[in-house]
Amino acid sequence: MRVLLYSYNYYPEPIGIAPLMTELAEGLVRRGHKVRVVTAMPNYPERKIYPGYRGQLYKSEIRNGVEIERCFVAIRPKPGLIGRALLDGSFSFLSFFKAISGWRPDIILSTSPSLPACLPVAATRLFYRCPTVLSLQDILPEAAVQTGLLSNKLAIKVFEQLEKFAYASATKISVITPSFAKNLMGKGVPKPKMECISNWVDVGFIKPLPKKDNAFRKAHGLEEKFVVLYSGNIARTQGVRTIIRSADQMKDNPDIQFVIVGEKRQLTELEALRVELDAHNIHLLPFVKRQELPVMLAAADVSLIMQKHNVVGFNMPSKTQVIMASGRPIVASVPLHGAAAEAVIQSGSGIVVEPESPTDLTKAVQSLYEDPERAELLGKKGRQYAIDNYSFHQALNAYESLLRSLVKEKRSSFNRIPQSGVIALAQDMSTPDMKKF
Repeated sequence: MRVLLYSYNYYPEPIGIAPLMTELAEGLVRRGHKVRVVTAMPNYPERKIYPGYRGQLYKSEIRNGVEIERCFVAIRPKPGLIGRALLDGSFSFLSFFKAISGWRPDIILSTSPSLPACLPVAATRLFYRCPTVLSLQDILPEAAVQTGLLSNKLAIKVFEQLEKFAYASATKISVITPSFAKNLMGKGVPKPKMECISNWVDVGFIKPLPKKDNAFRKAHGLEEKFVVLYSGNIARTQGVRTIIRSADQMKDNPDIQFVIVGEKRQLTELEALRVELDAHNIHLLPFVKRQELPVMLAAADVSLIMQKHNVVGFNMPSKTQVIMASGRPIVASVPLHGAAAEAVIQSGSGIVVEPESPTDLTKAVQSLYEDPERAELLGKKGRQYAIDNYSFHQALNAYESLLRSLVKEKRSSFNRIPQSGVIALAQDMSTPDMKKF
C-alpha cells in the first residue's frame, strides 16, 4: 500500500503522539508499504521549533525509509486562543500543499489532535479520491473544555463543529480505548465506523532492566535509594504539583527520593514550589534521549501516572503502557472511573489513588516502600499485561489489516463498475468537448 500519514507530531519529538506515529510509519515501511508523512516542524513539548528546522517554510527528509515532509507552524511558548488559531491555521493551510504535491496514496491515516487538520485531510481525500482513517488520540474539544484549556464560547462552538466534521468525513475511526467508542456513540457516530486499536509499546525496546549499576541512578546520586519516578508532560491536566507536596510529606525519610523528568521550562515552575516547601528529596531533571529511556525507567522503584480530577474519564496517557513494559509498579493518581485507572486495575500492575491528594499518594508510595515483594509482583504483572495486550506487533497488525481492508474495498468498488459504464465513460472522454480538457 501507499500510505499518507497526516500527523502534526512526529520524530524527533520525544513524547506524546510523536513516538507512536514514528514507530507506526516505520513499521509499515518494514512490511513493504510506502509511507509519506506530512507533519509540522518539530516543536513539542518546548513549543519552540527545534534548531535545524527554523527559518524554513518546508523541509523534506527520509528516515528509516519513511518520506517526511514538514511545514512551518506559527508556534508560541504559551499560545492563547489567538496563538492556537495561528498554530492550527498555519499547519492546516501549509500542510495541504505538501499533502497534494507528492505521490498519490491508496489511503490516508490522520491523527487527532490537531483537530483543525481534519479540514486539509478531507480536502486531500477529495483530491486523491481515497479512503481515510482517523486515529483518535484525544477527544477534542471536550477534553480541553473540561480541563479549562478552552473557555471561549465561540471557540468551543467552532471546535464542536470541527469535531462533528472530523468524524463524518473519515471513512473509519480508530479509537484507543472502548471508552472513546462509547463517547463517540453518544455523539451519533455509528459503532461499525469505529475500530478499537490500543496504543502500544515496543516491549523489545522498553523492558525490565536491573537497578544495580544503573547509569541514570549513578549520574544523579540515586544509588541505594528508593526512587519514585514521574516522566512526561507537565501540563494543566497532569497535576504534577501533587508529587511535590507528597515528597514534602516524606522528606524525613532520606531513603525515598522523588524524580520528575520533563521539559526545562515546565520544571522551572515546579522548582519554585519545591524551594517554597524546602523539599530537598526531589530531583527535577530534563528529558533523556530516546535511546536512554529504558535505563531511566529501570531506575525507578515506583513509577507515577498523574491526572487531575477534571480530566475526562476517557483520557489514556500513553506512558501507562510504557511503564507496564518497564516492569515497574505503578501508583496512578487518576480519576477512579477513567481509562487509566481501568488499565492499571485490570492489569494488576499497581495502585490507584484519589487524584490531587498528596496524602493518598504518600500512603501508596509508603506501602510499596515497606513491601518490596508486592512491588516486584505488581511490576511483573504489568510487564506480562503489556506483552499480552500492548505489543507493537499486535497494533501494527491491526492497523495494517484496517488499512488494507479499506484499500481492498475501494479497489473492489471500482472493479464492480459495469463494463457498459466504463465504455460509456470512455466514449464521453473521447467527445470533442472533453478533448479540450
